[in-house]
Amino acid sequence: MRRRMRGIAVAAIALTSVLSMAACAKDNGGTSTGTTGGASGGCKLADKPPAAAGNTTSSSAGEKVDGSALKVGLAYDIGGRGDASFNDSAAAGLDKAKADFGVAEVKELTAAPNEAEDAKQTRLRQLATEGYNPIIGVGFAYAESLKVVAPEFPGTKFAIVDGAVEGAANVTPLVFAEEQGSFLAGVIAAYQSKTCHVGFIGGVKIPLIQKFDAGFEQGAKAAAPEVKIEKKYLTPAGDFTGFQDPTKGQEAAKGQIEAGTDVLYHAAGASGKGVFSAAKTANVKAIGVDSDQYNQSTVAESKDVIISSMLKRVDVAVYDFVKAVAKNDLGSLPKVFDLKVDGVGYATSGGKIDDNLKAVLDGYKAQIIEGKIKVSDKPTS
Repeated sequence: MRRRMRGIAVAAIALTSVLSMAACAKDNGGTSTGTTGGASGGCKLADKPPAAAGNTTSSSAGEKVDGSALKVGLAYDIGGRGDASFNDSAAAGLDKAKADFGVAEVKELTAAPNEAEDAKQTRLRQLATEGYNPIIGVGFAYAESLKVVAPEFPGTKFAIVDGAVEGAANVTPLVFAEEQGSFLAGVIAAYQSKTCHVGFIGGVKIPLIQKFDAGFEQGAKAAAPEVKIEKKYLTPAGDFTGFQDPTKGQEAAKGQIEAGTDVLYHAAGASGKGVFSAAKTANVKAIGVDSDQYNQSTVAESKDVIISSMLKRVDVAVYDFVKAVAKNDLGSLPKVFDLKVDGVGYATSGGKIDDNLKAVLDGYKAQIIEGKIKVSDKPTS
């Protein structure tokens, strides 16, 4: 009788284990990422969004355009080519435009941290005086300078990334829905976290970077309502060294890791190198920004912890602007480079985003494009 009762008890334990495992699978949306939920902990995930139906983006690839008459000037923000982020994305778009359209000549100049406003004006005037047309200011910091310089050269076509110049007919704004791409980064973080505790590190506390913060928070909470989110800005508004200080990035990341985060998302320019370094040392995960940072040579030593990057397609905007100038058709440019026109997105390099998670991300992407999910550009805290 005792032996029979022991057998019943063992069977009951086994059945309980099976039911427990099934419950865990249900809590995690049936995903097979292997990094969220189950025995390893992680977030209790919300129901998956409906599957995306077909292609929801637009493309005009393959069109033949002659840009051989153009001399293109590019005025970088601080960090310039080689920042492994925002500026490198602009550089990639310029390189592709030069190759595809046969652009005659390009010239690149770079801003210094916290430089005087007249330095930016001098940079833009130099390019315009030397006959470069079009000229692209990479970063909202060029807005005030373009207000002054653009009217001085009415025959020159200017563009500004992340900004607009009211009343200047020869300045084209190239703006993005950073919050939409960051929403997807938040979903990735929630699905990849084992502690259900993730972090955001912004370079400078300004409205532009707060768009990344807002989207990340909303996406993470949409995927996992109980997720805990740490936030840190490296410098206050007005001090733009927060985009160029890897040491501060590393210290901020260490603090968040010590608080329990195991997935970090940065929107901090070159300071992100420090975020990656801290993640590498602690063996936690990181999400890059702007460019596909897994493939950036300047952060190659940390690439194994980079699970994805939020793609802010400055390269697409620069490329499309040069193309539109070559065609004399600036009206063809989108008002905002958003998910619908592939202006933002996410990277899959490194194989960390499996097919199950990709389906989830594409489901959320479709809902945003269709207007079923409205992504805020302002954080709640």
